Amino acid sequence: MMLRMFQADMLKMKRKWIWFLIFLGPFGVIALQGVNYGLRYDYLLNLYSNDWQGLIGNIQNLVPVTLLLGIAIVTSMIANIEHHQNSWKQLLALPVQRSVIYGAKFFVTVLMLLVSCLLLFLGSIILGIILDFGWTFSVIDLLKMSFMPLLAALPLLAFQLWLAITFKNQALALSIGILGAIFSMYTADMPDWVLWKWPLLQSEHAVAWYAIIGGMTGIIIFLIGMIDFTKRDVT
Repeated sequence: MMLRMFQADMLKMKRKWIWFLIFLGPFGVIALQGVNYGLRYDYLLNLYSNDWQGLIGNIQNLVPVTLLLGIAIVTSMIANIEHHQNSWKQLLALPVQRSVIYGAKFFVTVLMLLVSCLLLFLGSIILGIILDFGWTFSVIDLLKMSFMPLLAALPLLAFQLWLAITFKNQALALSIGILGAIFSMYTADMPDWVLWKWPLLQSEHAVAWYAIIGGMTGIIIFLIGMIDFTKRDVT
């Protein structure tokens, strides 16, 4: 049943701007770094002892705010499909558990953002090759830079999805998401328990800590949101 709801939600995404946004996020990050290196190529090569590590570091600086903005927009657009068409009552009238409906939307959101992370991974390699950095890059470091911020941001994704589904007016969910993305840029020196700091992957702890604790916390918040959805009257 979950698979059928998942497929139904994916069909609803056809001819929507969501897929364009999934592509636009990583493309924008890569394009900005392309301009950055185009304007300051010699300076940046002299600044870093390893060209690929320098490129990865510069891209990683843009990933958290872009990811959090993407989470806010994508969750809002996915939930707004039902809000806009006033189809929540018809959807909930189907012989399908509410938890399945909520879970399908969560997994659709995660899948779409994983696609965006994959595009960032591939785009980073292409940019490095275009900049003539060769093929001696660390696949592990590129994978960490591309995918670990999403795991670290999973609690915020779960929270934003709950907001977007619970409130028909998407201004609240979008405002909180956008403000959170901006706030994340100033969290590097804040305590490790600040959720908006986790996608930065910066701490005295191992980078994997953010992915692990983010994934666990994200699942907990997702389950809380799902329980609330099963008991709430959604109109």
